Amino acid sequence: MCVDLLSDVVAGSAAWLGRGLSCVCAQGRDGDARPSFDLTPAQEECLQRLQNRIDIAYDSSISQHQEALKDLWKLAFPEEELHGIVSEQWKEMGWQGKDPSTDFRGGGFISLENLLYLARNFPKAFHDLLRKQVGDRSVWEYPFAVAGINITFMLIQMLDLEAVKPRSIVGETFLRFLTVNESAFDLLYCIAFKLMDQQWLSMRASYMEFNTVMKSTRRQLEREIMVEGITRLEDLPSYSLLSQYSIQKTTL
Repeated sequence: MCVDLLSDVVAGSAAWLGRGLSCVCAQGRDGDARPSFDLTPAQEECLQRLQNRIDIAYDSSISQHQEALKDLWKLAFPEEELHGIVSEQWKEMGWQGKDPSTDFRGGGFISLENLLYLARNFPKAFHDLLRKQVGDRSVWEYPFAVAGINITFMLIQMLDLEAVKPRSIVGETFLRFLTVNESAFDLLYCIAFKLMDQQWLSMRASYMEFNTVMKSTRRQLEREIMVEGITRLEDLPSYSLLSQYSIQKTTL
């Protein structure tokens, strides 16, 4: 599922924008491996439901998928009418071309659900990220929508969600969050997006350094998830990047 464009980025091309997702397959550190452990029935059930979501590919012929994409447009640009499911307007949101469906091949329908969750639950954060309204921005900015798909992809890898059961401490720890909050993956996505943007700004990065920023974001998330005593996603230090934007009280 990984589209390895890292070498293209390092070589100085913009291929990650032109061909799809960049690869953020950072390897785990020594000691991250976890001996086999048994899942509780609740963990198995929650993991299976999340994996079922991950397995759904975006399909532009499915009306539900089209409507979800249109909903994302309305949330992003409520005062601008969308002229078609295929339109040059989509580039305003950071899709690579006029047909967003071509960008979903690495992230699936869940990556669209993640973007919708961010827009509906943290609208100010969503618009700040979309319009690059926070901080001293680079001339060569990352495209919002494509970055969002990368974040979904990165989290699936980091949490080892395509395995029968997680093979890392990070993945096992995440399952504890998931069993008490079905939206834990979506909420972690929101945290990761804001954290990525913060790292982007602190590193004064441009689009050529996107992979470097993503790997740094992954390492920071792993460190925070593994801190002893963390029992809720709200306890993660990076959640504070979102807390001021929340329009709902999320209980974990």
